[in-house]
Amino acid sequence: MTQPHPTQSSAAPAPVTTGPIHAAVDAGFPAAVADLARLVRIPSVSWPAFDPAHVAASAEAVAELLRGTGVFELVEVRRAAVGDGSELGQPAVVASRHARNGRPTVLLYAHHDVQPPGKDEDWETPPFEPTQRGDRLHGRGAADDKAGVMAHVGAIRAFAEAAGDFDLGIAVFIEGEEEWASRSFANFLRENRDLLAADAIVVADSGNWDVETPAITVALRGAVAFNFRVDTLAHASHSGMYGGAVPDAMLAAIRLLDTLWDDNGSVAVEGLRSADLETPDYDEAQLRAEAGLLDGVTPIGNGTILSRIWAQPAITITGIDAPDVANASNTLLPGVRVRVSARVAPGQDADEAFAAIRAHLEAHAPFGARLTFEEVDAGQPFLVDTSGWAVAETRAAMAEGWGRDPVEIGVGGSIPFIAELVEEFPDAQILVTGVEDPDSRPHSPNESLHLGVFKRALLSEALFLARLDARVTSS
Repeated sequence: MTQPHPTQSSAAPAPVTTGPIHAAVDAGFPAAVADLARLVRIPSVSWPAFDPAHVAASAEAVAELLRGTGVFELVEVRRAAVGDGSELGQPAVVASRHARNGRPTVLLYAHHDVQPPGKDEDWETPPFEPTQRGDRLHGRGAADDKAGVMAHVGAIRAFAEAAGDFDLGIAVFIEGEEEWASRSFANFLRENRDLLAADAIVVADSGNWDVETPAITVALRGAVAFNFRVDTLAHASHSGMYGGAVPDAMLAAIRLLDTLWDDNGSVAVEGLRSADLETPDYDEAQLRAEAGLLDGVTPIGNGTILSRIWAQPAITITGIDAPDVANASNTLLPGVRVRVSARVAPGQDADEAFAAIRAHLEAHAPFGARLTFEEVDAGQPFLVDTSGWAVAETRAAMAEGWGRDPVEIGVGGSIPFIAELVEEFPDAQILVTGVEDPDSRPHSPNESLHLGVFKRALLSEALFLARLDARVTSS
């Protein structure tokens, strides 16, 4: 039965006794870390070139963890079609427990798939062998986002142990293809709408200001990713015989790509817009330390540093298909394929942004080079409404769990599916939280999780669940 979607509370929440929750988190934290390590050992890369059996194994492991909490009426691994149904998306995990006695329902989201590890030699520890070094657990997915999965599982365990029988409704959705564009996400939501309907949605896939200060993410850039080919020749030719008279595809691609930015490194594509967001203090020294800028390398862009990351568009070339140096012959390349990853400022439609980038590339193609575009993925940016009761409850829970009030942040990365959550559940309040910190290095070699941040995030979510269980809502 679908639960109602109230947006207001009919009464202030009852006082919450939190001592038992603190005790349950303390007692259960070693098990949460051990379970996280077991998940990290599963190389659940959702990209097409990797073995999908690992993603399936990861989904089953997550389902078993949720079943082990003992609180759900249903826990299943499910899949949905991609697009028109010609293929299925990666397996996701859903769980559900209905609300009782007028309590709200909360949907907890995270994803169990991970990015490819890259080259093993770039890692200081094996990417899929979780390794604790000091306060940090290293491994692919240790932070993004298997720690988000375990923050949910650990919080449910601690809350259930402290509360005993409770009335709060809890739904869980652990996706299996977030790192590969969430291609079946919209279909999955439609097919499982009644199961996932909620008054508040917690998306545990973001970060915190630092290891001592929690954050609520209120602004997210959108994303546009696509491949395009640059072709200039019908076949490869000898670079000595024809070089200097014939434009090879690499020359055309380099000249074309350079037009995407101005001399300061800011995006120079007509039609891409920026947002007007207030940003807190964040100086160049902090940027250099967190991003790993080498001595002598300068930042790029204009405006405050955080406005460049949160509120302005960005374009990155993440891959070029071309011979590597070891296999480079004296040849004029007939064609080059390029992977573009662009970030879209809050307030601009992602499809509009792609159209602007494509128009720019077509208008600036040198030497009459032919361009073809393929595999376009677009995700919308998002601004969080912070006026609702769920955000207030989150602030209070974080303040207790961390011992410090949370700050509101924007994120330069993207969580495109949030716009689809809002479309499917327009009355639900969206909360974007997470377990990462500036040193987590998600998507990069040597990804890691600060265990102190993990524990405080887990505790805060358990406290949040307790606060919601004390809240009576009206339809």
